[in-house]
Parts: sequence; structure tokens; C-alpha cells
Amino acid sequence: MVVVAVSGPDNVGKTTQIRLLTREGGVTDAGPLKAHDARWAGAHALGLADWWFESAALEEVTDVLACSYLTRSRSAGSGGVCLVDRGMPMLEATVVATAAVREHLAYGLAVRRAGELLATYRSDLERAEADEQGVLLLHAEDAAAGAERAIARERTATPLYITYQRVLNAHLHALTASGRFAHVIVVGDRPILDVQQELRMLLRDRVGLSVREVALRRVQVVALAGLSESGKSTAGEYLASRHGYARLKIGYLLETAAARCGAVDVYALGEADMAEMLVAGLEAYCAAHHFQRYVSIESLHRSGMTAELGKLLGGRIAVVYLDASPSVREARSVAGAADVAERDAVKRSRGADRIRDVADVVIGNDGPRLSLYRALDRLATARRWLPGVPRWAAVADLRLPSGLAGYLDALLVRAADPAAPLVSLLAVTGSGARGKYQEGWSDLDVLAVAEAASLSALRAVLADLAGQLGDVRLGFTIVSADECAAGAITPRLLHTLAQIGCGQLPVLWCAPGLTLPCPDQQADALASLSDGIAAAVEIRRQLVRPVLDLRSLYKVTALAAKVALRADGEEHPGDAEALTALAARHPASFVGLDARVLTAARHDEHAARELAHAILEWWLSRLPAVEGQP
Repeated sequence: MVVVAVSGPDNVGKTTQIRLLTREGGVTDAGPLKAHDARWAGAHALGLADWWFESAALEEVTDVLACSYLTRSRSAGSGGVCLVDRGMPMLEATVVATAAVREHLAYGLAVRRAGELLATYRSDLERAEADEQGVLLLHAEDAAAGAERAIARERTATPLYITYQRVLNAHLHALTASGRFAHVIVVGDRPILDVQQELRMLLRDRVGLSVREVALRRVQVVALAGLSESGKSTAGEYLASRHGYARLKIGYLLETAAARCGAVDVYALGEADMAEMLVAGLEAYCAAHHFQRYVSIESLHRSGMTAELGKLLGGRIAVVYLDASPSVREARSVAGAADVAERDAVKRSRGADRIRDVADVVIGNDGPRLSLYRALDRLATARRWLPGVPRWAAVADLRLPSGLAGYLDALLVRAADPAAPLVSLLAVTGSGARGKYQEGWSDLDVLAVAEAASLSALRAVLADLAGQLGDVRLGFTIVSADECAAGAITPRLLHTLAQIGCGQLPVLWCAPGLTLPCPDQQADALASLSDGIAAAVEIRRQLVRPVLDLRSLYKVTALAAKVALRADGEEHPGDAEALTALAARHPASFVGLDARVLTAARHDEHAARELAHAILEWWLSRLPAVEGQP
């Protein structure tokens, strides 16, 4: 039998951590101290605090504690892993703190007094401690800060209790310094499941316990709340269909977890226990679906349970409250206003309306459905994509022809004046950003992040500067910061955001403090497939035109190649580079498409058509044939 003793000051989560671990199986719980000495029943009958700190002699309290610890140690059994709530060093810390309070002793004298009180049991205690793997949970690295955290989590704290906690924390830290605990975990403000993960990995690596990792550590959860007909189901469906969330019902999760844990009536549990049951149901689902990273649950109706979920999951859960006026909700109900009022009464009795006050996001849902969708887009984007801080570059760094460099310098003066900017960001994209600009072939592509109110002024600026462009075609794209934040942009712009976010595409200017979402590689590749589909259609449009637009055909052919390579995790921003890479990656599909054709396609119509046909046929061959057709 391996005994793992989890110690720590009050309110640090010892019992919760043991309970969560025990539910996973493979371990036993030695049970509370009161189960190991009959005298605890009398102490509780007298009032435990009064018995402990006033009525019972200090020697009696110490004897009950020591005998309980030792009896529990002897009953740990044989074989497997047994979890103990408070180990042998904790007994010493408890007696030190109790002596300090009971006899008004300074810390050093309390330590000496505890030694005298425990001397009778010393050899038995030392043998029992040697058989333990001691784990200490601390509120903070500093003893004083730890005591304040323990005290702050009490509804009321008497002067006596405050003194007790300060001495208890001081001695636990002293025991840590002297090496009395094999492992120390600082809890701080960390979510309960983060501490559980650390505890499990410690037991796996140091004790050899076969225990799985916490699956929820990799998962982002959106919990939907709101009164009847507020839009929770619509929101859950949209998150599932648009953003790939697994859509789960809270009732189902609670009932499956209760059945697994043997709870008869899960709804009769307290708010904290119900939250743990819900998390247990979520954990089981996510462990079975290890590939799922995003989950929505609906519907939260209990304010107390909602607060407990935050303690368990921390930043991994976002509580979203859908808020709609009574008249709108009544109009949405098929059963009518009376039905809405009846269901609302039940939800309010559980605190459903109070969830609004603690929600991470409140979405007003009286308006059109598109407003709801855009709010959910922004939520999903913020939880999926990390913010990126643009990296700056000077116009000279782009190595553009002098005329275009002068144009961009003038554009920066007019559009990005820090005193009154028309844009939040200005960047050159495409070949001009990569130092690959070719006169007579390349366009000048510019991206601006700006609001609609700036359009007229930007139009005037571009008109004034147009003469400096000569024959160069300008592609000036404008998108708002809100569209970027919601991911409500085209695949090409999403790709540009990804490049800016990871520092591959520097910007010429951005407003101080501006951050933009940085789409991950998978999101970029999947969104780009839409561009590939459009490119395959456009290639055929170009190929049947009476007069070939050589440049357009070449560029759209290269776009199809870029998208295909991006799906395999390869990024080739240059047109010729992408075409060459695709042909090299799939040589059997491009037999006869030699380097001559790839090189000549930029300026030779015959080579451009041959290349376009080859890329198009390769793209279409990726589609499975329709059954029954050749």
C-alpha cells in the first residue's frame, strides 16, 4: 500500500482534490479523521470550535488528534494507493497553532509546547510519517500571504481563528523548508483542475499510479445562459455549425456523471457538488473525444453552480448570457407569453437571471440574428486565436522602386498621421511586402484597418496621390478592427492576418496598443480552401475567354497551387515558388510539366494554358468520382 497524504492550510482545496482524484478510480480514500476515533462525536455534539479551543483540555485535543491520525494510518490497508486528507506533519502544525491560540504563546514557544504534547506519540508518528508520500498544498509562496488567503475565504473570521491560521501557515512553511514534505504545490489563484492535473502527474511520475491526465486542460468551454427564448439554442447551434464546437446539454452531462458516481438525485446536491458532477460529465466526454478542443454547454440556470464552475475551470470557461427583452422572448415562443412566464419563474427561482451579473460576456439578442452571429464570431475568435502585435518595418525595407516608395511615404503622412490617423494599421501585402516586386507585372497591394467613417477622407487621399502611381495598379483593401476581431473576413485577409500576427508580414504603421487576432495554421488552411475552389472556377473562365488575360490566368493558377500546399502545412508565398513546389511534391501527376513550362508561363500564352490545364486537372482529380459515372 502506498499512502499519499495531502496536507495544507484551511481552504486550500485538500478535500476537493482528493475527491476528484478518487472519482477517477485506482485509489482509495482513507476517510476523514472523525471516522477513526469515537470521541469526535462528543466533540461535535458540544460544538467543535468550543471543544477544540475552550472546553477540552489541550492534552485531550492533542490525544484525540494523534490517536485519529495513527488509527487511520494503521487502517490504510494493503495494496494500491490510499489518499489521506492531512498527513503526519500536518498534525504537528495543527497542535502548534492550537497551542499558540489556547495558551497565548509566541511561535517559538508554541513549537516547543507542541513537541512536549506529542512526545508520547513520537516514535509511532515517525514510523507513520516514513510510510507516507507527503504532498503539501500551499496558498502562496509566502506564509503571511497564504494565511490571508485562507482567512479571506471564510465567511466570518474571529480574532482567534485569524491567529490560528497565521501560526498554522507559518509552521507549514517552516516544515517545507526543513524537507518534511516530498512535494509542494502552490495553488494561488489557479483553477482547481489545474492543481488536479499537477497532482495527477506527480502521482504518476513519483508513485507510479496509472492515472489519466485531465482532459479538460486542453478544452475551451462556452457555457450559455439566459431566460426562456433568449437564444441559447440558436447560439449553441451556430457555435457548432460555424466554429466546430461540440454542443452538449447540461442535463445529460449531470445525469451521466451521477450514474457513474452512484448519485441518486443529482439535482438534490449542493451547488459545488453539482458543479463537480457537471465537470465530471464534461471530463468523461472530453476524455472519450480527445480531439475535441471546443465545447458549448447549455443551459446554465443556477447562479451558485456557475460560480463554482469558474473555480474549477478558471479561464477555460466563458459564461455567455443571452439577454433579450420580455416582449421579444414572448414573441418567439410558440406556446405563448404564459409559457414563457412560467418557465422564467422556475429559472429565476434557481438564480438564472443573476448569472447575468457574473457572466464573462453578455449578448443583447433583441435584434437581427446576424448581430448574434457576429457576437458569437468574436467570442469564438478570441478563444481560438491568440492576439498578435504587429511588427513594424520602414518603407525603405521593402526595396520598392523609388516612385512607389515615395508614394507610400506620402500615403503614411496623409493617412497615418499619429495626431489624427485615418487608419489603425497600414501594410503592404503581396510581392511588394516580400521584396519580390517586379515592374510591369506586380500590383501594389495595400491593407488598411480603418472604420467606415474614414472612407471619404481616404478616398480623397488616394485620389490626390493617384498621379504618383504611374501605370501601377493599386489594390487598396480596407477592413475594420471589429471585422478582424470577429474573423468576419475573406480567406485571403485571414491569411494576411496570420502573417501579420506571427511576424512574417511587417506593417508600415499601426496605432499604439493595436492587437489583431492571429489565426492558427489550421484555420488559415481550411479557410483558404474557399479561395482554392474559387480559383478552380476562375481558371476555367480564363481558359475559355476569346482573348487570354495572361497575367490573371497565371496568378489564379498559382493561387490554386498555394492553397493546395497550405492544406499540407506548406507555405509558399511566391507564385513561381508555389507552382514549382506543387509539381515537385506530386511528380506523377505532372509528368511532362517541365521547368521550361513553369518558367515560360509568366510570359508565354501557350505555356500558361498548359500549366493552367495541368493544375486544374490535378485539383479536380482530388475529388472522388460520382458513383455510377465514369
